[in-house]
Amino acid sequence: MSVTHSPEIHAKLVERVPAVTGRGLPEWFDALDKGPSLLRCSARSNWLADEYSLPHWYAQAIVTEYERRRRNRSIPTPRRDGS
Repeated sequence: MSVTHSPEIHAKLVERVPAVTGRGLPEWFDALDKGPSLLRCSARSNWLADEYSLPHWYAQAIVTEYERRRRNRSIPTPRRDGS
C-alpha cells in the first residue's frame, strides 16, 4: 500500500532522515544506486525499509526525494545558441 505524504510532511521527514537513520541523504541515494534495479517507487521503498530496517515512511520519503532530485537533474536545459 502506498501512502503519499503532503509536501509539508515530506519535507519534515526528509529533514529528520539524518537524525533518525544516522545517514545523510547522499548515503541513502548511493544505497539506492547500488541496490536492485526496481522500477516502482513502492518496490524500492519496501526494499530500502527491509534491507536497512527503516520505518516505511522514512524509506518512502528517501525514495521520493531521490526520484524528485533525479528528475530535476535529467531535465535538459535548452541552449541559447539554438542547438
